[in-house]
Amino acid sequence: MFEAKTYTERRRKLKESVSEGIILILGNVDSPMNYPANTFHFRQDSSFLYFFGLDMQQLAGVIDVDTGEEILFGNDVDIEDIIWMGPQVPFKDNAAKVGIQQSFPFNKLFETISEAIKKDRKVHFLPPYRAENKLLLQELLGISANKQAEYASLELIKAIVNLRSIKEACEIDELVKAANAGYEMHVTAMKMAQPGVWEQKIAGTIEGISIAHGSVPSFPIILSQNGETLHNHDHSNILEEGRLMLVDAGAETTMRYASDFTRTSPVGGKFTQKQREIYEIVLAANNRATELSKPGLTYLSVHLEAAKVIAGGLKDLGLMKGDVDAAVKAGAHALFFPHGLGHMMGLDVHDMEDLGQIHVGYDDETRPVDQFGTAYLRLGRKLQKGFVITNEPGIYFIPALIDKWKAEKINTDFINFDKVEEYRNFGGIRLEDDLLITDNGCEILGKRIPITPDEVETTMQNA
Repeated sequence: MFEAKTYTERRRKLKESVSEGIILILGNVDSPMNYPANTFHFRQDSSFLYFFGLDMQQLAGVIDVDTGEEILFGNDVDIEDIIWMGPQVPFKDNAAKVGIQQSFPFNKLFETISEAIKKDRKVHFLPPYRAENKLLLQELLGISANKQAEYASLELIKAIVNLRSIKEACEIDELVKAANAGYEMHVTAMKMAQPGVWEQKIAGTIEGISIAHGSVPSFPIILSQNGETLHNHDHSNILEEGRLMLVDAGAETTMRYASDFTRTSPVGGKFTQKQREIYEIVLAANNRATELSKPGLTYLSVHLEAAKVIAGGLKDLGLMKGDVDAAVKAGAHALFFPHGLGHMMGLDVHDMEDLGQIHVGYDDETRPVDQFGTAYLRLGRKLQKGFVITNEPGIYFIPALIDKWKAEKINTDFINFDKVEEYRNFGGIRLEDDLLITDNGCEILGKRIPITPDEVETTMQNA
């Protein structure tokens, strides 16, 4: 964990951002895989980690905005726990590590919340995403699980988004560690992308690299030679010569900070001419987005500029036609680029999306665009110094989508469907870097993973 003053200062800022009442932030508990004693890998709630720092089960934090009190609720272990787990640090000592002087057994939480409700005090809580916490909130507050999202505190959500969006120096250090682990994962995957290799072997190998760096991958690994499926978690194929292997993967540090990279490699180590042409367009879009990303510019505008690079490149190859600006305005590029350019990243790989993506990625000035493709853009608002974001343009040839648009004559003024048919079985290419927004621009976090066609081929051929 960070120094105690880091968490103390975060809680101070949070108290100043909420008008009145008490703030309740729940930690997570173990969740069983197939019977109670066999649990999934424990993952603490990210907002709890941000303000209270303790990465252990069944904790809750209460911050009294009016009195300034800060309390942690949790239990000490008993002798049976010690037999299985070994000696444990007393709960009050753990609380002191993050600057909390008041700590009580977990059951005391019910009395504290009940007393606040009796006094008609506002209880601010976050929208729960775990079933266990939904049941706990139902018992604490008397709000049924299916209504809790409606009653979650928008004031608290916005306050936390404002704080967590700007990454501190200690957080950036962790994100660089995650990036370094991600670099090793992706270079290893490139070197393994040879004909006859089972996708699962590569996925398992790079997952092991993340674990060897101290934690699990930051999200389930996406790895497939069927890269036209955007989030393809099926690793059952045997790699074939001439195909493209898309890998979207990242690592999580022991402090739970994430990386998220995508690279696309030619199976066997050599791009075909057609693959290289499409790849160069995606790379140009990625580089253009990096060039443009800076404080004060909306990421929606960066997304649209990347889309223009894609549309212009595809027009040069004869796949699109007409005026490039008009094509992007009409959303014609989304046949090939049907997702957003990127998202916020930090303690969560899609940072704070449990709080509501609309609050994280947009504001009163910049609203989502209701158009296929751009509607999936998770981050559209103005960039600020300290944001950490992903930059992940792509080009995909999705047969079902091609057939739909062709049959329904969608954007026929801008798409040469006869030419597109020649690419039906092409697959997909995505190239993703993690960016830190700086004073006047941005920088790529960590050492950039090989990305030019020549760099990728050299890396693979030197395996």
